Amino acid sequence: MTQHLKLRIHVTEPWDFERIADTAELTGWTIDHADPDNEEWEVHLDAGFDFHDRHIGTLLAGPRYVGEHLSRMFDAVTGFPVRLAHRQDGGWHYAFIAMISQRHEPHGREDTDNGTAK
Repeated sequence: MTQHLKLRIHVTEPWDFERIADTAELTGWTIDHADPDNEEWEVHLDAGFDFHDRHIGTLLAGPRYVGEHLSRMFDAVTGFPVRLAHRQDGGWHYAFIAMISQRHEPHGREDTDNGTAK
C-alpha cells in the first residue's frame, strides 16, 4: 500500500477565504504523489470546510504556474504555489490559490490507516 503524504495547505485566495471558511489552514493527505506522472493530486482533507453553502472534503491540487510540477514541493522551503479545485456539477472547479507543504508530525505521533493520530 502506498504511504499517505501528509500535507499542510495555506489558502491565500480568495482574500476573504478565512472569513468565509473560518480557517486559512487546512491539512490532508494524498497518495497521488506516488506516481510521478500525476500532474494533479487529489487531497483528502482531515477536516473539510464549508464554502458558499457547500461542504468541501476533497480538493484537487495542481501547480499554479505553467511548466511546474507538484513534486517541486519537496524542494520548497516555505511552500509551493498551487491552485485548488473542488467538486462541482460532476467535475472540478478551480476556485482557490494556496501554498502547500509536507506536514511532519511531532516526534512520537503516528498515524493510523484512517489518518487519525494514535
